[in-house]
Amino acid sequence: MKQAIIDLGTNTFHLLIAEKTDTGYTTLFRESRPAKIGQAGINQGIITEAGIDRALGVLTYFRQVLDQHAVAPDQVMATGTSAIRVARNQQEFIDRVRAATSIPIRVISGEQEAEYIYKGVRAAGALDETTALVMDIGGGSVEFILGNQTRIFWKQSFEIGGQRLRERFMSTDPIGSGSIRRLHDYFQEQLLPLANAIHQYEPTVLVGSSGSFDTLVDMWFMHEQGHLPDPQQATFTLPVAEFYRAYELLITRNHEERMQIPGMIELRVDMIVVAVCLIDFVLKTHGISQIRTSTYSLKEGVLATL
Repeated sequence: MKQAIIDLGTNTFHLLIAEKTDTGYTTLFRESRPAKIGQAGINQGIITEAGIDRALGVLTYFRQVLDQHAVAPDQVMATGTSAIRVARNQQEFIDRVRAATSIPIRVISGEQEAEYIYKGVRAAGALDETTALVMDIGGGSVEFILGNQTRIFWKQSFEIGGQRLRERFMSTDPIGSGSIRRLHDYFQEQLLPLANAIHQYEPTVLVGSSGSFDTLVDMWFMHEQGHLPDPQQATFTLPVAEFYRAYELLITRNHEERMQIPGMIELRVDMIVVAVCLIDFVLKTHGISQIRTSTYSLKEGVLATL
């Protein structure tokens, strides 16, 4: 039986098609495409007409791929996250997607999103018996989960994703030191529940879920080994010193210069600046000195629960 998961992120849409086997799932197809449905509207709680057009373009292509792989309609699960969750025109967006592509969208809460991300990261093998702080930086929201390989201790979704932060704080490119200070003050204020939970559960490692963390790993491999990592490898241990090498590069260069960094992709070139500011804040504020990454995230978590 074939199963398709579509993750409708604020910045990127992801499609995963897998086939059930006796031992689990075999991946048949995976692709991520920019849809940028949060662009110019996310802080106003709306998906713009241009955003809807971009979404329909990507989903029309995904529909063709689903048909080529002969995935049954009832085996397609499309999850709507932050941008769709908060949009005043949510229903119109869902109706237009369904009319154009027959893809039904299920909007999930921030709590459900955090749960799926945890399950995806766990399926990658990125967790052990020690307490980890799992972090997923999306375009609309950021999910934090405290847990180990057997259970979740605490989880919360915060509407402070990369697209929101860029539109609010990144007024210059490269980002200015004043903007970084304002970002840090904002994180301090917004992430108070996280500070309390970290104080209680004392994680020793930060586990970053896909997105910007994948790009940081790609930059590291290109810098040290001159090639990208094996796409079959799902978890990595990213040296903190390597994170800070990348951080310095990313905050001091503009869009064109960042695009020249080996391992960088167009999809992440702007969002990664505010993402590394958030990672830096979390590491320094909470004294975490170990970073692990997982290429698995929400869609693999959905698959793991089916």
